[in-house]
Amino acid sequence: MQTFQSLLTKKLSDALARAGLPEVGELTQATDPRFGDYQSNVALVLGKQRGENPRALAEKIVAHLDVDNVCERPAVAGAGFINFTLRQAAVEKQTLEVWRDDRLGIAETESLRRIVIDFGSPNVAKPMHVGHIRSTVLGDAVARIAKFLGHEVIRDNHVGDWGTQFGMVIWGWKNLLDRQALQRNPLAEIVRVYKETNERASRDAEVREACRQELVKLQAGDKENKDIWNECVAFSMQNFERIYKLLDVSYDLQCGESFYNDRLPGVVDRLLKAGIAEISEGAVVVFFRDDPDLA
Repeated sequence: MQTFQSLLTKKLSDALARAGLPEVGELTQATDPRFGDYQSNVALVLGKQRGENPRALAEKIVAHLDVDNVCERPAVAGAGFINFTLRQAAVEKQTLEVWRDDRLGIAETESLRRIVIDFGSPNVAKPMHVGHIRSTVLGDAVARIAKFLGHEVIRDNHVGDWGTQFGMVIWGWKNLLDRQALQRNPLAEIVRVYKETNERASRDAEVREACRQELVKLQAGDKENKDIWNECVAFSMQNFERIYKLLDVSYDLQCGESFYNDRLPGVVDRLLKAGIAEISEGAVVVFFRDDPDLA
């Protein structure tokens, strides 16, 4: 369905041709309702290019405009702007046509693509915050728009379910967990355990080292730690799904960071062999010695 802007742009182009003038400038929505609904700077651009009076050029263009069925007679304003005010009857007709159209006047795109949209990305063992909700709502809106236009859309939720925080969560689970509190509100209890463990680790080097060892065991595939991790992930995903249901948001893929865990050794080996990474103080690291901002 043709918009008023595209229709008036075409009529302006025809008027320029009839007036023997080149196509320049643009037609945009008016920034102030006092100047109508749309306005064009075409006469100003032509005046500068041709060394002629912009207002005289605007009057010449208006004389060749055929827009009576769409808007009132265009007005020349200021230094040479052409202002367009839509007729109420034209707006009512267009509104009715849009209302009767299942697609609201929006055609499917001719250039279809497969679009992967990564949005949401909450962290396991932590409640969502406003940043996650913002990303979720924006990503869902983009996905809906792309799908409505006819694209193949893949909705991806890259969940933060791996990393150093799980060493603290697992140590706290083994040493501080309140099972009854876990049954009442799983995520709240996991967060409490994590926060208390983090506080202890900041004061006690032994607790900090114990948390690191729990993480090492998890990354090595220790069954007990893997079972605790799986429980934490399950509780968190239940909470996420409840929120997604409230927001009417769905995903096609939900792969966490853990999905790539068994692929990491190969990446590290390649980085070391290529000389990009190196061993430093027992860790594999990448230095940017030539970049002062990253060094």
